[in-house]
Amino acid sequence: MARFFARPGPTRSFRFRLGWYLAMAILWFVGLSVGITLLYRVVPPPVTLTMLFDRNGFNKSWTPLSRIDRKMVDAVIAGEDSRFCMHHGFDGAGIEYALERNLAGDGSKLRGGSTISQQTAKNTFLWQGSGITRYIRKGLETWFTVLIETFWPKRRIMEVYLNVAETGIGTYGVEAGAQRYFHHSAANLTQIEAARIAAALPSPKKRAVVGATGFTRRHGNTIAKRSGVVRRNDQDDCIYQ
Repeated sequence: MARFFARPGPTRSFRFRLGWYLAMAILWFVGLSVGITLLYRVVPPPVTLTMLFDRNGFNKSWTPLSRIDRKMVDAVIAGEDSRFCMHHGFDGAGIEYALERNLAGDGSKLRGGSTISQQTAKNTFLWQGSGITRYIRKGLETWFTVLIETFWPKRRIMEVYLNVAETGIGTYGVEAGAQRYFHHSAANLTQIEAARIAAALPSPKKRAVVGATGFTRRHGNTIAKRSGVVRRNDQDDCIYQ
């Protein structure tokens, strides 16, 4: 009978401790991530990892959505995520379309299917870059996307996105972008100005907002036209209803 009451061996004891530490780490991570998500529902994120690691420094100016021209909202919906008000963080149709385009292309330029919610999760809580850490980041991005879609209204997601998105070298948020490029507030953007900022968002360090040529100019013009469709079809009603 003595063997049933024997102390756990070294291997079993190590596995027990490892499992306990792992469980505690997961609980702490879940608790902290939920806590900071709830906090950022009402408090502006003071800074992001992308800003902190930007070698050019960063210029930002938090601006409530009520003081950002609606044309800017319509422009990013038109350019980045036309189904923003319809999905719950992940757009299956957009992912499928991106896969089809990638398979049909030559492989030189892959297209993603990230929604505004996913981009907000990444820009607010995580880091940029590629390499092996990219796969870790994508997993965390999925988790934080679920959290913000659960705890934030769509209006808050859009508000945070428009304040933390990189709009140029060392420039973050549409208010800082509007001041830099057009020398006035984001509260008074023209449709073409909003479209130019939206066109540069996927690659703000490479795409020009002022004096744009080639693809960026054409893409901006397309976004400007689609912005009117967004308004007419109430594709922004989850934000302004």
